Amino acid sequence: MHLTLLRTLALAGGIAALTSCSTSSADSADGDGRLSLVTTVAPLTSIVANIAGDRATVTGIVPEGTNSHTFEPPPQVAALMEDADVVFVNGLQLEEPTVDLAEANIPDGAEIVSLGDEVLPEEDYLFDFSFPEEDGKPNPHLWTDPTYAAKYAGVVRDTLVERDPDGASTYERNHDAFVAKIDALDAALRADSETVPPGRKQLLTYHDAYAYFAKTYGWQVIGAVQPSSFEDPQPREVARIIDQVRRTGVPTIFGSEVFPSKVLEQIAAETGARYEESLRDDDLPGEPGDPEHSWLGLMRYDYVTMIEGLGGTAERLAALDVSDVVPDEATYPQ
Repeated sequence: MHLTLLRTLALAGGIAALTSCSTSSADSADGDGRLSLVTTVAPLTSIVANIAGDRATVTGIVPEGTNSHTFEPPPQVAALMEDADVVFVNGLQLEEPTVDLAEANIPDGAEIVSLGDEVLPEEDYLFDFSFPEEDGKPNPHLWTDPTYAAKYAGVVRDTLVERDPDGASTYERNHDAFVAKIDALDAALRADSETVPPGRKQLLTYHDAYAYFAKTYGWQVIGAVQPSSFEDPQPREVARIIDQVRRTGVPTIFGSEVFPSKVLEQIAAETGARYEESLRDDDLPGEPGDPEHSWLGLMRYDYVTMIEGLGGTAERLAALDVSDVVPDEATYPQ
């Protein structure tokens, strides 16, 4: 199995929450014999929870609203790893310190499953504005493309069946129901994308989190303001982006509350484009327990925001049922 990596900086604010998560998760797993599953970013936690159902405890370790590229797990997360049966990571060099911590602490017989590396052949790696090829780290954001999320779900199912054969029928049933919802999302996305005026399916974003989505669905990412260094771009690059927005007539540019950007505000002000600051790639809508707090809810929110921001209508997406296939009792650090 090809393991992965992650670049990160410590975020002290999540330490207390993670400490309490590790205690409750370990106690639950030890007490009822269910699998103990550890995950990283919230979209992966949601996908794993939908497949695992009530046969496992699922605990995320990357706080929502955190820059997952610059998150370093605090030492207390080691206690979670010591009780884990499986650690699910995205891979594609997103989570280096997390993988290092897991490798040093998981018990004998446990495993680390790198979802992105399992489903994406090297020849299909995408390199772009935020992930230049010279750095050698591909864009890791597969989960924003429903076709890859379905593949993630398949890897999760197969892993859990192997670890817990008695639960095979549960994992397969949950997987099939979840993939049916992904298929419905895919169909609604394709239909609503057709309402975007010709030439308008162009994304200028805070961070290049939608490269695989764009390739699959026929969109174009014309720029990402946040470069691989996570610093603001140089004035010359900002001027180039302003010229491009004026030339293409992009009506909306997309920022994020997780990655606030004065540069995007400047570009919007100088070009007359609307600045939409609410896109998100790993921060689920609402709060844990809310119906829309899910991978499905996240994807619907982003696609509706993109399509309507670029002049289309998103009636099929808006009507979509994004509820989980089973109650989501996973732990999501906030």
